[in-house]
Amino acid sequence: MIGETIQCLFSSTTTTFNCLSVYAHQPEWIYFFLVVMMLLSAVGLPFPEEVTLVSVGVLAYIGQHPELYPPESGVALNPIHPTTAAAVAFLAVFVSDFVIYSIGRYFGPKVFDWSPVKRVISEENRLKIESWTHRYGSLACGIFRFTPGIRFPGHLACGMVKFPVWKFLLVDGIAALISVPTQILLFAHYGEQIYGAFTKFKYFLFGLLALAIIFYIYKKWTSKKEIHPT
Repeated sequence: MIGETIQCLFSSTTTTFNCLSVYAHQPEWIYFFLVVMMLLSAVGLPFPEEVTLVSVGVLAYIGQHPELYPPESGVALNPIHPTTAAAVAFLAVFVSDFVIYSIGRYFGPKVFDWSPVKRVISEENRLKIESWTHRYGSLACGIFRFTPGIRFPGHLACGMVKFPVWKFLLVDGIAALISVPTQILLFAHYGEQIYGAFTKFKYFLFGLLALAIIFYIYKKWTSKKEIHPT
């Protein structure tokens, strides 16, 4: 199945969408998957939530166009609804962000000493994020929501510095309302056009992604050598 999915991604837009059409008519499983992935992303899973949101948006687009991308034989037409998917994603993100904020607020600085957190956040990045939170307040809180990679430590830091609860909910809620549903709805309504443009540059984009991963691994390796010199 994994091999087939990879093959689909490197195929034409029509072929890719036809490959994915079966999943576009399994809304309950997709909504469940969406909630789980948003929760995992919130707690520091190194997998951008944008990838999940875009994927669900594409599936919603496919589900809304069964005449173009019919599901496999025997699969009932029960498409993912774009508005429902957007609402589920927003609520999952909003609740997840508040849970992370609450952990930081309740446990304080010692949360950054936990082994799972230390694996995700270096000491240097932790100090930078704490400094940004103190210096920029509400602006930093909003920026964290829009920035992959620092959402998790950023929300922890907001709680740790006792950023007001009502203000965190307001700023994070507005930022999530702007960024989360729009990604699903855009792809749900213009999926083929957007994905078609993506396929023209997919090898270039995958190359950039590979370089970013190599650079990330190199930085982690060099930082470990500095901490534990031979």
